[in-house]
Amino acid sequence: MGYVIDPRKNWALPEKMLVDERDPRGRQILETLIAHSKAESTPDFEARMATVSPRAHYPNFSDDADPVHSPKGKDGVEAYYSMIVGSGMNHIEHAIERMAVGRDVITTEGRMRMAYPGAVLKAQGIEVPDESGLYLYETRLLIVWEFDEDGLVLCEDSYDGGGPKFDGIATRPVKLDEIYRVGA
Repeated sequence: MGYVIDPRKNWALPEKMLVDERDPRGRQILETLIAHSKAESTPDFEARMATVSPRAHYPNFSDDADPVHSPKGKDGVEAYYSMIVGSGMNHIEHAIERMAVGRDVITTEGRMRMAYPGAVLKAQGIEVPDESGLYLYETRLLIVWEFDEDGLVLCEDSYDGGGPKFDGIATRPVKLDEIYRVGA
């Protein structure tokens, strides 16, 4: 079955790159990125937070970024992830098409798809036909991942652009069976 949202794409390219990576530091940060992505998709909250640095900060550089989407400190990042999972916004695909691995930084770029709950959209002032349904958000996303000296995620600097985003989202319903569920 072809899925509308398939989180396995979040780590497919990083896993391919890990096979050929010979630098121990490059391997370390790729392994952290893969573990982070897999934990995010289950969602295994404790495993995800185990990949996050105590000094984490996640700036969001989107034009319309709300400060709530730029948490600071591990506690702030934990609260941010709790909000995402608690609101049901944790069905995410980042189909990474290009990436580069440096000593302390990985960049990932590709199409991002997310199933937004109708109730969340309604709370944002977006009318949807069914508040209990899910709706497809889509954009291009570039993330600059920085890692601390222990190989933990220090930041996810995210930049988005292109794609419909919220425009017409009410006309893009997504059913749960169109979302690949890791571990389901």
